[in-house]
Amino acid sequence: MCEKLGKMKARYEEVTQLLGDPSVIGSPERYRALAKERSELEEIVVIYSRYQKIKREIEGNREILQETKDAELHSIAESELKELEEAAAELERELRELLVPKDPNDEKNAIMEIRAGTGGEEAGLFAADLFRMYTRFSEREGWRVDLMDSSPTGRGGLKEVVFSVNGKGAYGTLKYESGVHRVQRVPETEASGRIHTSAASVVVLPEVEEVELAINPNDLRIDVFRAGGRGGQNVNKVETAIRITHIPTGVVAQCQDERSQYQNRVKAMKFLRARLYDKLQAEQDAEITAQRRTMVKRGDRSDKIRTYNFPQNRVTDHRIGLTLYNLNTIIDGDLSAFVEQLHLADTTERLKASVDVG
Repeated sequence: MCEKLGKMKARYEEVTQLLGDPSVIGSPERYRALAKERSELEEIVVIYSRYQKIKREIEGNREILQETKDAELHSIAESELKELEEAAAELERELRELLVPKDPNDEKNAIMEIRAGTGGEEAGLFAADLFRMYTRFSEREGWRVDLMDSSPTGRGGLKEVVFSVNGKGAYGTLKYESGVHRVQRVPETEASGRIHTSAASVVVLPEVEEVELAINPNDLRIDVFRAGGRGGQNVNKVETAIRITHIPTGVVAQCQDERSQYQNRVKAMKFLRARLYDKLQAEQDAEITAQRRTMVKRGDRSDKIRTYNFPQNRVTDHRIGLTLYNLNTIIDGDLSAFVEQLHLADTTERLKASVDVG
């Protein structure tokens, strides 16, 4: 890490000198590019310089502790050393965070899709539990949840549900939730009290603006149909639901939650863009899997990532080996411990990858 930081500091000093060169000043385009590069390097270089200063002070205090026989001076140096080491550790943590390449999608809204998997009716109930969990978590974060499409089951479960989470950093926080979630519990319909295992899949996509992904209108097939489920009789009697198919790729998105056909079309297009963007990203990742795939970020969505064991009040995230015994509060939306640890694991792994590449 220090070698990479040293190179960045040397480049910062080089760029600073170049900005004073008359030939650079006389070239507006080159001057702007160098000024931008210097600005991007400045924060990390300032923190690294402070870190280097503190490390020198730490070495000085250690020398005093080894050489001095004065009890009072020894006590002062020992106290200062502890404070300096804590400050150095905090600066090192900041530097590690700054070194990790930022995901440009992290600050975006998220679009989530939950589908019931194996387990029949119980899987649908679990999918509904997950939807409630993410809704509660979003409320804690101050984000707005908008339902886009849902297919309810007869017992209050969900075959599938699509919704957007609107708030700064929603995707960056929730992206680690993609994968298969498994539940172990005794279903309400189980007379013998046997524990069943069911599953639901979660997909998290970044919301994509029109300017980021151009879609040819001629490549779209739009079907209109009557909405089912939520919305009341008026919605069910009028053809307001929209299904949009991207013909070249076969990607489909639909929305039936709004009362107007126009609103459903807008939401369906938003979902379609997110799916197409994700498909392009997945294809790019497949080409460089060995370099870019991390254990917690994208990975294979068929991977089992988390198990919710109700009899033992236990939740285990299999990617990072974290087990917590507060299932009731987690299923009620308190995902903070998992979010923090997954972010830390991802940051550590991506830092290692960036250092190796650098």
